[in-house]
Parts: sequence; structure tokens; C-alpha cells
Amino acid sequence: MLHEKDALLQQERLLIIYILAVLVFFIIFVIFFVVAFVRRKNKFIRDRYEAKINYENELANSKIEIQEQTFKNLAWELHDNVGQLLSVANIQLNILMHSAPMEYHEQIQETKNVVSDAVQEIRSLSKVLNTEVILKNGLIKSIEVELNRYNKLNYLKASFDIIGNIIPISSASEIIIFRILQEFFSNVIKHAKASKLCVTLVFGERFLEITIMDDGMGFNTSKLSDGSGMVTMNSRANLLQADFSISSEIGIGTRLKLKYPY
Repeated sequence: MLHEKDALLQQERLLIIYILAVLVFFIIFVIFFVVAFVRRKNKFIRDRYEAKINYENELANSKIEIQEQTFKNLAWELHDNVGQLLSVANIQLNILMHSAPMEYHEQIQETKNVVSDAVQEIRSLSKVLNTEVILKNGLIKSIEVELNRYNKLNYLKASFDIIGNIIPISSASEIIIFRILQEFFSNVIKHAKASKLCVTLVFGERFLEITIMDDGMGFNTSKLSDGSGMVTMNSRANLLQADFSISSEIGIGTRLKLKYPY
């Protein structure tokens, strides 16, 4: 009888061990399944996010390529067509100068000066619009050309400072950075009513930090529309994985900050 009880106890222990083993195996299986599911879900979400980012980048790149080609065509049209027409007008004025009475010479000369200034302005404008010229000149020279144009035309007083040792960056990045700055310059000229424009490039060990300030009328940044230049500048900065911000105070001016990682 005692032997039978021991056998039953032994069977009960074995049964309990078997049940515990099944439970442990089931728990491990559930944990493994949950971990695998979470990993696959995370990978799926990550892949979708990367695909979305890649799509947006490709879309932005396509837009920029179209814009750059438009700028290039516009630069050619200005230089080759409008510039040539103004040059012809200048030649006609020279001919008129020799045949006109003396009392009209001063007025004709003034007109010739205006036409000559217009030719120079068109040539300068075509240079900052043409991607190939920007690639040839580089970022710093292109900024200098743009600011010198404003100074010559007395739009405002522009200054340009470079701090640190200049570190070369890729041509594609230079184009995008310059277009961001050019958009900001254009807004300053059109809307800010500023008398001063200060541009500073700081070449650090890991970043190029660009700061632009004007002393214009300022604006309320919370009221910017989706179609504003701010959106365009921000999307271009995202392509560079650069930090970008614009701050403004009404009556004081506007500041752009761009932090580009090499």
C-alpha cells in the first residue's frame, strides 16, 4: 500500500512538473511571439517612415531641379535677350547723340547712363540666377556678388563677415544654402524696408553657422501662410539636415539662423 502511495505521489510530481514545463514553454513562446511581432511592427513603421522621408526628399529635389533650370533659363533670357536689346538701345542713343541738337545732349547722356546701369544690373542678376555661375564662384563669392549688387543700387547698406577658417562644402549644398539666403534677401528687399543687412558666416569644427539680420519693420511670424518663402526655405534646410529658424520683432527687424552640419 505504501509503495502505491509513493508511486501516486511520484506521478503527481511528474504531472505538476509537466504542467509547469508546458506553462513555461507557453510563456516563453508568447514572449517570443510578442517580441517578434513588436520588432516586425517597428521595422514596418520605420520602413514606412524612411520611404515617406525618401519620397519627400525626392519630391523636394525634383522641385529644386525644376527651379534651378527655370533660374538658368531666366538668366540666359536676361543676359542674351534683354541685355542685347538694351545694348542696341545704347548704340541707338550714341547715334542720336551725334545727330541731335546740343541742348538735348545732356538728357540723352542721362538716358544712356540709365541704360548702362540697367545692362550692368541685368548681368549681375543673371549671374546670381545662373546655377553654373554659382557653382563656379562658390557660396562666399556668390553672396558677395549679391550683396555688392544691393550696395551699388543703394537698396540698403549690406555687410558680410566670415569667422573661422573656411571649410569647403559640397557644390549641391552650396547651391541650396545660397537659394535659402537669396530667398531671405529677396524678402528683405521687397518687404522689410530695411536700411542695413548684416550677413555672418561662422566656420566651426562641425557646423557652418549662418546668421543674417536686418533692421527692417519686422513681422509676426505666427501669421505666415503656407505659400510664404518661409516654407520654401525650411524645406530646403530639411534637405541639408540643417537647423533653420527665423525670428522677428515688429519695429526692430528680422534674424535668420542656419546651422549646417558638414
